[in-house]
Amino acid sequence: MTHANETSNSNNANDLSSNDLRIRQRKKLFSLLAATVLVTGGAGWAYWKLIGSRYVSTDNAYTAVESAQVTPSVAGTIAEVRFTDTQTVKKGDVLVVIDPTDAKLALAQAEADLGRAIRRVKSYEANDRGLGAQVSAREEEERRSAAQLASAQADFDRADIDLKRRQALAPSGSVSGDELTRAQNAYASAEANLKAAKAAVAQAAATRNATLGAKESNAALIVGATVDTNPEVALARAKRDQAAVDLERTVIRSPVDGVVAKRQVQLGQRVDPGTPLLSVVPVQNIHVNANFKEVQLKNVRPGQKVELVCDLHGEDVVFDGTVEGFDGGTGAAFALIPAQNATGNWIKVVQRLPVRIRLDPAQLDAHPLRVGLSMTAKVDLRSKS
Repeated sequence: MTHANETSNSNNANDLSSNDLRIRQRKKLFSLLAATVLVTGGAGWAYWKLIGSRYVSTDNAYTAVESAQVTPSVAGTIAEVRFTDTQTVKKGDVLVVIDPTDAKLALAQAEADLGRAIRRVKSYEANDRGLGAQVSAREEEERRSAAQLASAQADFDRADIDLKRRQALAPSGSVSGDELTRAQNAYASAEANLKAAKAAVAQAAATRNATLGAKESNAALIVGATVDTNPEVALARAKRDQAAVDLERTVIRSPVDGVVAKRQVQLGQRVDPGTPLLSVVPVQNIHVNANFKEVQLKNVRPGQKVELVCDLHGEDVVFDGTVEGFDGGTGAAFALIPAQNATGNWIKVVQRLPVRIRLDPAQLDAHPLRVGLSMTAKVDLRSKS
């Protein structure tokens, strides 16, 4: 009996020891778990405080640039194409030459028209001087006609008096019939001369007015202008200058430094103004369009620093960028068919807004980029804006 009790007590002691061990192990596990949670939380808080809240990043970013599209300003046939895709050009380099034959002929015609216009205006000036002399002559003629009219009027008055005097004396026989007849003939002749003088005065006045009108009409073509500033000469000169410009435009030059791309022009092709020939991509001015989610842009400001990595060069090359500004709308807003959200089953979609990032020209020169390359952009929100 005593042995059995001792055995029972021994078993109870072992059970208690085993329970204590399990309890201690459980406490140890809970302590380890709590420590893990605390460490993880602290690490997460530290990451957010030091990194997560300081940076926003996206891999939805691509290189872009304002390419120069080369188009002709005059129509013609392509005579030369001096560059092709991938070749580097400088501003002012000749890219394409249009056959200048038509432009040269047009310039020669315009120069001839200018010379003719100058001679025509000079003839207007000569006519003005001639018409001025004619007006003076007509005025002298008018004065002479007036003097002749006065003389004819005096002759008529004298003839009238002589006739009346003889008619009064005729009944008494003091005047012969022959003398009376001569007086009547003299009166008729003086009257005819008076009428002719009056007509001459009227004709002289009309001639002077006509000549004066011709002079005024001719003067209107040259008044207030010299030969060089005359409207006819100015118009002809403008056409000559336009023809000269059109001749210069048969030689098409590069508007910027860059790389030739999208060449479409071919030798012998007939082109019209505005026909796309090729593009010149100023790769030295490439920037990045980073499409950030709208929820990322709360603290993004122009002037903040950006770190960029390009898939072309890999993570070993980090570009330094600067936020320049934000597009006027999201990509969806400027889509060919913009999204219409006025429907019953509308689902909100987070939009992306393009952010323009300027790159360091020195880095671009050391590590050239091309348009459309993928980039990863990380904006430092705490950098000076």
